[in-house]
Formats: sequence, C-alpha cells, structure tokens
Amino acid sequence: MATTTTASALPIDPSALAGLRRSDDAGRPCLPYEDPRGGAPLRCCLRRSRAGERVALVSYAPLRRWAALSGADPGAYDEQGPVFVHADACAGPRAGGGLPFGTPGALRVARRYDAGGRILGGRMLSLGEDPDGVVGRALAEAFADPEVALVHVRAVEYGCFLYEVRPAPCRP
Repeated sequence: MATTTTASALPIDPSALAGLRRSDDAGRPCLPYEDPRGGAPLRCCLRRSRAGERVALVSYAPLRRWAALSGADPGAYDEQGPVFVHADACAGPRAGGGLPFGTPGALRVARRYDAGGRILGGRMLSLGEDPDGVVGRALAEAFADPEVALVHVRAVEYGCFLYEVRPAPCRP
C-alpha cells in the first residue's frame, strides 16, 4: 500500500464563498475586519492571513454543502463551525501549494465520511516535524478504503474545519 496520496486539499468553493460573504451558514451577516496580526487560516485560499488583510470569521457547514451537491443526507453529522475567509474575493490557492496549515507539532484529525455523509471514523494526527508526510499517509490510508468518499481535516485544539480532501481520480 502506498504511504502518500495525490489527493489535494480543496478550498471552500467560490460560489459558496460568495454567499458566506453575505450571510453565513448560521444565517448571520458577514462582518469583515482588518486582521491586526495575521496568521488566521483562510479557507478560501488555503494560506494564513497577513497582518492588515480584510478577513471575516463566518459559520460554515462543509458536510451540508457537500451533501446538497451529492444528494447525500448526513443527518445528525451535519455540523457547522467557524472558519476564516477573505472578506472579498481572492485568487484562491496557488497551484501546487501542497497540504495547508501543516504547522510542525500541531494536532489534527482526519475525519472520514462515506457517500451518504456518515462518519466512517477518523484518525488523530500529531504533525511532528513532517506535517505533509503525516497528513499524506493518513489520507492514503483513508482512501485505501473504497467506502471513503471524502475526508475533512480539522484542527484538534479548536475543532475547526480546515479543508476537505476527496480521492484523486484513478488513472489507467
């Protein structure tokens, strides 16, 4: 079995971002502000904010939005939580940016979901000194199970959704 995966992190979809910048998934209006220090994990472009950038903290329901597109019904697994985004449209993630938010020593969880939106399990990750390797191996392990339709990577400390990963397309 391979120890890494070619699947990549997905930012929040631009059409969803447009809506979140008006009203978030909890129905609250978007309230942009200037980030005084920087460092907020931006889910629109999968990088950390810079001091002085206009950002917003919004409530986001990633599984609900995926389910609406896929026809799944996540039931009680539908949850929402806080995410940072640019207050205005941005260029999105840079090509070949790797796996984001890989701070050495950080704690993450890779939560697996099936095609119906049900949790299949998860794995606690201590990123250590090789964050991309640790997450890459966990994703390879997750997608080795044919029942896994997507994985959400979350920060353990705050429980925040960081990004979604779907299996890489098979190549003949």
